[in-house]
Parts: sequence; C-alpha cells; structure tokens
Amino acid sequence: MRIIGYYLSLPFIYLTSILPFRILYLLSDILNFFIFNLIGYRKKVILENLTKSFPEKSPKEIHMIYKDFCRFFCDLTLESVKLLTISEKKLREIVFFEDPSLFEKYFKEHQSVILVLGHFGNWELAGARLSLEAIHQLVVIYHPLGNKHFDKLVHKLRSRTGTELLSMNETLRGMIKNKNRVTATGFVGDQRPSPTADIHMTFLNQETTVFNGTEKIAKKFKYPVIYLSVKPRKRGLYEIKTDLLCENPELTKEEEISKMHMKRLEEDIKENPAYWLWSHDRWKYNRQ
Repeated sequence: MRIIGYYLSLPFIYLTSILPFRILYLLSDILNFFIFNLIGYRKKVILENLTKSFPEKSPKEIHMIYKDFCRFFCDLTLESVKLLTISEKKLREIVFFEDPSLFEKYFKEHQSVILVLGHFGNWELAGARLSLEAIHQLVVIYHPLGNKHFDKLVHKLRSRTGTELLSMNETLRGMIKNKNRVTATGFVGDQRPSPTADIHMTFLNQETTVFNGTEKIAKKFKYPVIYLSVKPRKRGLYEIKTDLLCENPELTKEEEISKMHMKRLEEDIKENPAYWLWSHDRWKYNRQ
C-alpha cells in the first residue's frame, strides 16, 4: 500500500513543484482552509503549545499566532516541494544570504564548523541556498523516513543543490570520514528527545529536555559552533543570518553550548512566533 500511495502522489508532487509561486500560494491558502479550518489538524497540540509558551498573551493574541502559523505551515510544505525543480537563480532571489563572512573566514583557515538551528523559518530552503555558496560542503544530519520511497524523494529534494545527507545513526562515523574535508555539519536541535536526555532547561516557559549529542560532537572534533537563523522577511522571502556561538567548544562548560543554542532559537521564536513548528508535539513527555 505504501508503494501504491507513493506512485499515486508522485505526479501531484512534481506538478506542484513546477507551479509559479503566485499559484503556489493560492494553493497554499486552499490547503490551509481544508487542513486547518475544516479538519483542524493538530489544533489542540498547537494551541496548547502556544498557550503554555506565551502565558502573557491574551486568547485573542494566541488565536492570531495560530492562524498565522497555519498559513505558514502550508507555505512551508509547498515551498519545500519546490526544491525538486526550482532554479538556482530563483533560490537566490527568495533566500538572502548577504553576509557569508563567517563561513569565508573559517574556509580560508581550512576549518570545518558545526551549524545549529531549529525548525524555524524554512530550514529546507536555507539548506539548499547554503549549498550554492562556494564555501564549506554542507552536510545535514537527518532522521530517515519510515517509508523508503518517500525517504528517497526527500533525499533527492534536499541534495539537489549539493547538500550531503548523513543519517543520525551514522553521524560520528560520517564526521570521522569527513575529517580531512572542509565541511559545515548541520544539526536541527529542537526535536523531541527521550525523557532521559541529559540536558534539562526552561525553554519557552516550559521544562524541556534537549539533545546533548551536538555539544559532545563539537567538543570531540573541536569545531566552532555557528547558530543559523532563517528569518522571514515577508511571505515567500527569507534571510539567512549567522551568529558564532562558540569558537572553542572544548573549553566550554557542560551544557553551555546546548543552552546557548536554545536561547538563540527562543529569541527568534519570540520575535516571529508564527514561524516555528508548533504542530510538533515537543513537550509530549512532559504531559506523560
């Protein structure tokens, strides 16, 4: 059944990817109406996450963020599908990267780096855009999908502009293999870890467990850690900004890098709250 569903959906996926952006956003508005207005996809989870994260906001304000997020979620999905066919020129137009100086500095020093980011803005477009730069080879750590056919499609989507993918269980082995290359290895660090994760902190007004694997790897390889922010400018336009979190991770205290990362992500979310992935059940274990 999975393979049948894959091949039935494939023509629609590619047809969507070749649509002009003005038509794409019209389709996004239609999807928004059906998925969120009619079906109410994950409405309870989204509203609960928003309410607990922003206790100072009124119900009206929470509802406005909810509506903006629903629209963005549909945009995000269709914008990511566009990566199957989008031109390099168009990708450069919709994702600005005006200051690559931090990458250029380390590239000249033949120094690999670690990138940390969150599910904020369109991280898929950002990865594809970064790979167009003649600097570090971008390597993204990812979690393979259960459906091998869709996993292959997503792999194609993400690697089309030159990004290399490394599955989570191959992270250490892959980074050792890449030791003599100048790479920027990207970790999206705001997924839901197990409740036994080593780091516990307050994030968005809630007790939160955080992966510590990225911090351990940064210390092991002694790679500078750069925070990557994909800031929205307006609908369909994003800007990549970078911030050096730590140049010598091996000299930092335990948990320091992870907490710096989550603090920067929290600042981005508070500035533009509709652009984080609120439909993800980040605090599921807290309720259990």
